Amino acid sequence: MVRSEAVDAMVSAMQENYGNPSSTHFMGRKAAQLREAARKHVSDVIKAHPDSIYFTSGGTEANNWAILGSAEIQGRKGRHILTSAIEHDAVLESVKKLESIGWESTYLMPDSSGRITVETFISALRGDTAIASIMLVNNETGAVNPLSEYSAEIKRRKLGTILHTDAVQGFCKIPISTKDLGADIIAVSAHKMHGPKGVGALYVRPGINLPPTQFGGSQENNKRPGTEALPAIVGFGEAARLGRLEHKETTEAVKALREHMVSLLRNKLPEAVLIGGGDSPFLLSISLPGHKSEVLMSYLEAEGICVSKSSACKKGARSRVLESMRLKNNIIDGALRVSFSRYSTVEEAEHFVQTLKCASETLLKSL
Repeated sequence: MVRSEAVDAMVSAMQENYGNPSSTHFMGRKAAQLREAARKHVSDVIKAHPDSIYFTSGGTEANNWAILGSAEIQGRKGRHILTSAIEHDAVLESVKKLESIGWESTYLMPDSSGRITVETFISALRGDTAIASIMLVNNETGAVNPLSEYSAEIKRRKLGTILHTDAVQGFCKIPISTKDLGADIIAVSAHKMHGPKGVGALYVRPGINLPPTQFGGSQENNKRPGTEALPAIVGFGEAARLGRLEHKETTEAVKALREHMVSLLRNKLPEAVLIGGGDSPFLLSISLPGHKSEVLMSYLEAEGICVSKSSACKKGARSRVLESMRLKNNIIDGALRVSFSRYSTVEEAEHFVQTLKCASETLLKSL
């Protein structure tokens, strides 16, 4: 859900401060001030300079731009891109685009916890690796990848590889510092941290002249043309501002709630399999082997509970993330993804476990 404070900021931007941020009259200047305040709030979350932040239409555009733009400036370095089998389609489809024009790609496989280990990354990193794109937090398992160690290896070998990360699932959920993380380009989005859908941002390290992939006006420092979606940007900024301030409190509450749900599952549904290492408290991937995800989801939905079996962008398709972890077919086929937020409650967690238990018992009787 979009938090009420962000909604209020968006309504104000639509009804009161509705000027075009690129206009030079006083309404435009006021709108530009709101835009820059939002840019500052987003940059504060990842400890970056505001000038390094470019607003986009979301994580997909940000990831596309990062990879395709990097390819344009890295051609002399080499034509090898290193990525992983657990990436979002926004990354994988961009990689496929590069493959179609002659780039070579390597897809790293995760370990049993869902992470891309440092050893796996190092063994595949080559002298001609121009781009490496590994997500920070996996959107299905919550596995957190060691980006800072990838970066350290690139620097140690003086490779000049651009390191990009899809940090949509980590933004405002785990501490991110551009200096400590070491990534050159970071993609984030508003909709995973109670901001509006349809707006995101790309951090580009100073010194990287990432070329635009769209053409028109001079917005976003001549990098992304088009009249800015000011209400969405303002809502993003407000959600980022509050998310940063509330991070510790939110993380502690969500972690406690997730642990409570895991304890309930172990007591009431001991046959349930917990998938992954549980790095991020905001996600829980579980499976009821012997059941089908779609059937479980339908049962839960009838009780007002919405869960997924893979990324929402897959529209119900079988999870290739879980396949890449080399899990047994019956575990993959019975997998469910549960998401937590600052608005999740103990009552909801208990209702979910009890309903899932009823679903399992009811469905087994019908066999």
